[in-house]
Amino acid sequence: MNPLLKVVNVAKKYQMDGICVKALKEINLEIKDKELASIIGPSGSGKSTLMHILGCLDRPTKGEYFFENKKTSQLTDEELARIRNRRIGFVFQTFNLLPRVSALDNVQLPLFYSDIGFRKRKKLALKKLEQVGLKERIDHHPNQLSGGQQQRVAIARALVNNPELILADEPTGNLDTKSGEEIMKILIDLNKEGHTIIIVTHDPEIAEKTKRIIKIRDGKITKK
Repeated sequence: MNPLLKVVNVAKKYQMDGICVKALKEINLEIKDKELASIIGPSGSGKSTLMHILGCLDRPTKGEYFFENKKTSQLTDEELARIRNRRIGFVFQTFNLLPRVSALDNVQLPLFYSDIGFRKRKKLALKKLEQVGLKERIDHHPNQLSGGQQQRVAIARALVNNPELILADEPTGNLDTKSGEEIMKILIDLNKEGHTIIIVTHDPEIAEKTKRIIKIRDGKITKK
């Protein structure tokens, strides 16, 4: 069976103030369908750069990235955008919610880029908010929600297109311990339901909750 994700000899370079920064160096990695994995490393290790490539948010300088057996280097920007919208759900440390709209409208956002009508969009968003335990908060704006509740909205938004892969970048980083544990439970339960989950973190306690730990340091994978 082909892996869901495959990274072959991937390197990524940036120019910063005239200096070439090698963020990733000859990365090779496979992620199977329905895996629950974490990518752990210190600040500056390259883990966020790797996540951006896995999420089709950036392209490698060298090497190949295959998503669902498709060579992403051969895909157009429009095709990559379609993958990001429909096949990948993103959860960020800072939640990235629109402050002036309700939880329900935030969750519906990814659906606006599809041909789904208003009633179905609302129904799908309601279902996902209920799934993360926020049925009674659908009309609340982000500033009326706790950090843990905001992250639940972000997870519901990531789920609304029923993606194959969920990428969570430091999903508990801005939360207290109790809220962080609740968010991890949701992600673990989603994995049990069949979603492939990759969590990017610097926290060993978070990584230990996943089935597979991938360690990265100085742009190289040291354990996979």
